Amino acid sequence: MEKLIVNFTPTGLIPTREMTPHVPILPTEIVDQVNELVGLGINMVHLHAREPDTGLPTFRKEIYAKIIAGIREKNEKLLLCVSTSGRIFNVFEKRSEVLDLDGDLKPDFGSLTLSSLNFNKEVSINSPQMIKDLAQKMLDRGIKPELEVFDLGMVNFAHYLIQKGFLKPPYYFNLILGNIACAQATMLNLGLMIMELPPSSIWSVGGIGRFQLQMNVASMNFGGGVRVGLEDNIWFDQERTKLARNIELIKRIHILRKENGRELMTSSELREILHLEAGNNGRYGVKK
Repeated sequence: MEKLIVNFTPTGLIPTREMTPHVPILPTEIVDQVNELVGLGINMVHLHAREPDTGLPTFRKEIYAKIIAGIREKNEKLLLCVSTSGRIFNVFEKRSEVLDLDGDLKPDFGSLTLSSLNFNKEVSINSPQMIKDLAQKMLDRGIKPELEVFDLGMVNFAHYLIQKGFLKPPYYFNLILGNIACAQATMLNLGLMIMELPPSSIWSVGGIGRFQLQMNVASMNFGGGVRVGLEDNIWFDQERTKLARNIELIKRIHILRKENGRELMTSSELREILHLEAGNNGRYGVKK
């Protein structure tokens, strides 16, 4: 079977200290957790930044720069994705600011959610023009979109962006199931989404809340990667009696990986598959 992608999502926008003491908030906390878990086995990271004094989500590139610098000081080949989420900030200049980082701080990926959607208590607004504007800036900057898909229609919009020249192969998709207003975490929904992906697609699967483990296991069985971390699920068990730690979630993935006969892909191998720069000497993002 294909080697496994482990896309680590340590923080997200939603988890707070009040919800769980285990979520990393400060740049140093995020850096320390990422660097620790590289040894356990992760090959890419989906980053969200927080304001150090308030813990609230931030778009500021200088905060992202501290996180990226701290990670690359010890793990220069690890693939890094920065968020351009519309859940909190829906102004292009704010959402795209982090894409201006360059040199050793340049992200390999920028997240790109392919439609607007409702979460349990919030809306993520992603107009067609906003999506195209973000995709164009990533294309211009040599940053690969991390295509976030919550239902089948978003896969169709990816095909549209390909036809219009906004996306170039190979494509990387995060298929995220179980959100209350989107595709539910069933084998039928997951199978349909996988079948509709464009050629030259590499994909990982995540699940919201209690569906995270189910969707991770399903993806391993189907030959895909996994998206895993406290961003999507703060509980370790289905009954919600034990708050998870990121290290526990990653360790569990590797127990399941070995049971499924899946070898871990190295970051260098993933860079090659996705046509990304080697990840040293300031060489990040899409190969030139």
